[in-house]
Amino acid sequence: MPTLKNTVARLSFKWTPGRITLAIVAAVLVAGLLPFVKMSLIVNGVFLGAIIALGAIGLTLIYGVLNFANIAHGDYMTMGAYVALFLLTGAFPAFGIEGEGLGPLTFGYPLLIALPLAAAVVAAGAVLLDVAIYRRLRQRGVNAVVIAMASLGVAIALRGLVQVIWSGETQHYPREFRQVFRLPLDVRIPPDSVFIAVVAVVLVVGVYLVLTRTKMGKAMRATADNPNLALVSGIDTQRVIRWNWIIGAGLAATAGVLLAVFQAQLLPIMGWRFLIPLFAAVILGGIGNPYGALVGAFVIGVTSEVSTQWINPSYKPAVAFAIMIVVLLMRPRGIFGDSG
Repeated sequence: MPTLKNTVARLSFKWTPGRITLAIVAAVLVAGLLPFVKMSLIVNGVFLGAIIALGAIGLTLIYGVLNFANIAHGDYMTMGAYVALFLLTGAFPAFGIEGEGLGPLTFGYPLLIALPLAAAVVAAGAVLLDVAIYRRLRQRGVNAVVIAMASLGVAIALRGLVQVIWSGETQHYPREFRQVFRLPLDVRIPPDSVFIAVVAVVLVVGVYLVLTRTKMGKAMRATADNPNLALVSGIDTQRVIRWNWIIGAGLAATAGVLLAVFQAQLLPIMGWRFLIPLFAAVILGGIGNPYGALVGAFVIGVTSEVSTQWINPSYKPAVAFAIMIVVLLMRPRGIFGDSG
């Protein structure tokens, strides 16, 4: 019989012998490949992994509490990027909020304002969608597969909304050219990538602190493990679900804005395309485990970028899934998934 005491341990993990062996094998493989890999690709992969991590952590949090795969998660990223575009090119200039490049960055201070606002708008929209759609389905006892299919419909609708408002043409944030940081081994780091890394680190640390140091975090972990037990223990599970959507969708929207900065362009299908590495990172790290999603994100990001040294970049998703399959053959529940 589970108790509230052990429910809060769901999102933690232990270094079992199997995980230690996997880590050693991975370290040996990485060390053996380093002499043959361009360091610039590894660095780019780390920055890409930081963006994947934000989306993957949000996706796995939603799965952990609600137990369904939110296929619309990638389109939450898209909505975040386009809401920020509206603020930067429409709303802000109307109120005189404009700024040139911020130091070495290609964008000005308005993006720093647009980023949290876009995350807040998408988070609010996610909560409303849950109330209007997903909560009704849960109350009717619909299984997780049907709810996932409903999220597919939401994804298509959101993508269509973006195309209606902004068209299907490629869009860009206001940008200025800036020099890159040049490091040894022919590594060039755009200042924007440093900004992306800083934002990702701050948010990941913030999520960790919320999950481990706050009452809401413990309530989320308890609800993820056993929602019925959490409810009878006095936890307001509806409030937990609401905050789960706020955090998950907010992280997705932030990842969408950072992806638009990283790629220097916006497309209505950008989030849909990014859904593949998001799910790969979540499954690779262990479904429902945000720490595993973080590790899986960097594995997917780095391997995808490094693979372009030998194959066409269009095959990056195939490489990511190949890595995921190899790991799952060794750890069927993911790197940090439960072995039982």
